[in-house]
Amino acid sequence: MTEESGSIGKISGKLILKSLSFIVLIMVVIFISAGRLDYWQGWAYTGLNLIFLIVSYFLLPSELIQERLAPDKGVKKWDLVFQKVSIPVFLAILIISALDGGRFYWYPQIPFYIIIIGIFLYAIGQIIILWAKMVNKYFSSVVRIQTDRGQTVCKEGPYSFIRHPGYLGGLIYSIATPLVLGSFWGLIPVAISLLLLFIRTNLEDETLQKELDGYTEYTREVKYKILPRIW
Repeated sequence: MTEESGSIGKISGKLILKSLSFIVLIMVVIFISAGRLDYWQGWAYTGLNLIFLIVSYFLLPSELIQERLAPDKGVKKWDLVFQKVSIPVFLAILIISALDGGRFYWYPQIPFYIIIIGIFLYAIGQIIILWAKMVNKYFSSVVRIQTDRGQTVCKEGPYSFIRHPGYLGGLIYSIATPLVLGSFWGLIPVAISLLLLFIRTNLEDETLQKELDGYTEYTREVKYKILPRIW
């Protein structure tokens, strides 16, 4: 076995472990909150995440997987703060949505067709993110200028329409999450999540304009950050 294949094997092993841990965390939080295992919306949400994790594993290049698993130096301090704040907000979305949709059925109850729409929207959001990852080999999980990898501006795929398609996908699947889980009340912490997303988008865009060669010129070509014709 070559050194490169051994390295890829280690990356794959870490990815599988991290992915399984993520799925287990989701299941534990959702089904404990729902108080029952026959909560089909919880299984639907878990299944969607599992499907996209498997698809990502087979479609994404190993160097991008490595970057997302273990980013090198240069992560912005403000982004570390955002990550720490985002985790409890994400858990709050799951907990409130599962408490509502799986246990207490708070008024107003969500119609079945809204859940189906939520599933569709969640898939759309994840597909947009996957598309962005496939065309942008510098699509990191953190905000940093990847000088160690020779980062350049990506203008292909969804980046020819908006500058931050990953955040657009995140916006869509964040809104869809409580709908999939059968809850309108879960949209309350989603509002906090979206506020954080817009702030992070703006800070990242400013960072790229200041520190990444060619990005300022790119902003003249592609004017909108995440919402076409709006922002």
